Amino acid sequence: MITRISAEFETPELAESAIHRVRESVPVKSANMVYNKSSEEAVRLRNGTVWTLLPTAVTSYNYCTGIMEYPATEDVIPEHERRRNTTAYIMCEDEQSDNVKSVLNAMGGLNIRERMSR
Repeated sequence: MITRISAEFETPELAESAIHRVRESVPVKSANMVYNKSSEEAVRLRNGTVWTLLPTAVTSYNYCTGIMEYPATEDVIPEHERRRNTTAYIMCEDEQSDNVKSVLNAMGGLNIRERMSR
């Protein structure tokens, strides 16, 4: 029987290293990961600047605006976009599932779950 094992990691880099370690030590059918790709954009925006345009003379002929500028902090970026949680999925034979789970646990995997297929 084939078993699918899933484990959550805090970052994609931790999941990649765990998948690499599993492939080195245990024969597996497939191993891949799923993560929040918008978190990479959030990391890039964290070092940016936030601009706010304020109209200052709405009723006059001079439509000048005021510009407020401040550095982007983590408060500006929504928390669900900052989160870099990654789920790794490993498909292996039933006999190897304990070895795979122990490697994932040793590499920092959380919520390790096992599902058997026929």
